[in-house]
Amino acid sequence: MLLLHLSDVDEASWGARLKEELAPYPVVRRGETYDPADIRYIFVWKPKPEAFDGLTGLKAILSLGAGVDALLKHPKLPRDVPIVRFVDDDLSQRMSDYVVAHVTMHHRLYTRFRADQKARRWSQLYPPAASQTTVGIMGMGVLGQDAAKRLLALGFTLRSWSRTPKQIEGVEGFAGQDTFDAFLSGTDILVNLLPLTPETAGILNYETFGKLRRNVLEGGPVIINAARGGHQREADIVRALGDGTLAAASLDVFETEPLPEQSPLWDLDNCYITPHIAAISSETTGVRYFSRIIREHEAGKPLINVVDRSLGY
Repeated sequence: MLLLHLSDVDEASWGARLKEELAPYPVVRRGETYDPADIRYIFVWKPKPEAFDGLTGLKAILSLGAGVDALLKHPKLPRDVPIVRFVDDDLSQRMSDYVVAHVTMHHRLYTRFRADQKARRWSQLYPPAASQTTVGIMGMGVLGQDAAKRLLALGFTLRSWSRTPKQIEGVEGFAGQDTFDAFLSGTDILVNLLPLTPETAGILNYETFGKLRRNVLEGGPVIINAARGGHQREADIVRALGDGTLAAASLDVFETEPLPEQSPLWDLDNCYITPHIAAISSETTGVRYFSRIIREHEAGKPLINVVDRSLGY
């Protein structure tokens, strides 16, 4: 039996479509009558404290999100049950759309020309060629690799930084803490797509910003964070945007969400805020993805995209 425990999404809609897709395999929602011991799979998003109570026969935990940092902190998360994360082409496409839009916006010096427009100032300045502009992507999982592929097609110079070495054609790879400064020193636009772990928390800080390359983009380097709010130190971003350490920032995630009304980020002309909408898990593709996982696992096949709890992703 599959149990849905989805918060902040339309659980009823997901449940109806999963019942139809998996029939005759039983699917239940919170509040319906079932024996917790009969649950073999639980499909979760922002699970409540009691989500895993009594689930003694659990075979797998299915996570609606691509990132599982919040789920791993659940106080009653079963220790020995595998967690399957959502990996989907549609999700990757949406994230890459966001990254490409903001990279190209900053590459074409949008902040500068928007200020000129407001001032009614005609001041011609030609941005560098894409090939002269280096985009550094932190995190080279499925999302990072897809974003790199799309940016390469636009002619940008690409480099990446990840925990372990990644060989991606056309991308200069850096791996491990020892190479972090070298990675930053040649980066003009820094894109964060890292998983949130104790090692990556707060990585977007003033010290990091000061190590980015400054002699290519007019005004200085730029950061784009579409991963997790826990990666950034917002006081450092405000400081860097104010003193010229950063020319601009695009932020889709925040330390506290919704972003508090009193946050100084709202008032900065060189900070572009979106309300955690860079990518969303599609119900259509999600139902298809998780239904296939359940059917194949029930038929004896191994689970795919299983989280390594020791790494946090």
